[in-house]
Amino acid sequence: MTQEKKQKESWEWLRALLIAFALAGAVRYFIFAPIVVDGESMMPTLHDRDRMIVNKLSYDIGEPDRFDIIVFEAVEGRDYIKRVIGLPGDTIEYRDDVLYVNGERVKEPYLNEYKKALENGNLTYDFNLEDLTGQMRVPEDMLFVMGDNRQHSKDSRSIGFVSMNKVIGEANILFWPPSDIRYIK
Repeated sequence: MTQEKKQKESWEWLRALLIAFALAGAVRYFIFAPIVVDGESMMPTLHDRDRMIVNKLSYDIGEPDRFDIIVFEAVEGRDYIKRVIGLPGDTIEYRDDVLYVNGERVKEPYLNEYKKALENGNLTYDFNLEDLTGQMRVPEDMLFVMGDNRQHSKDSRSIGFVSMNKVIGEANILFWPPSDIRYIK
């Protein structure tokens, strides 16, 4: 093999590697990103140190649904992972550990196991949106979010509504630990 041919082949390999790194970076920055769950606010659904994939495009092409698990930029400059409870225009109330959205009782099956494990008291204390936020409804372009571990979650009850422009994406693929790999909805 001639020196010129070796040099040409080296440049082709280098170009291929640069394109691969650029594509990987673009996918990570614009489409999917990993996130590590920090804390126990989403237990029992998610555990501290679980690793998930955030779909950054999910809300560029659609709107959040109630009970989606989202990642958003929090007021402290950290990313939080919580569940969407209230959508724009909704009224939210908890009475006797039951969620009411727009006056209608709404089931939260993802909490059933956790509620059964409680020995006394309610998982979620009574409140209504107006008492917490001074607003009767979730404002336009905002979400009301809560962690599944209601007694130990810093969520919209304390930090307020989450602006849609602070939402990074939807997190519904758990990939670590390998024994818990699953799609969460």
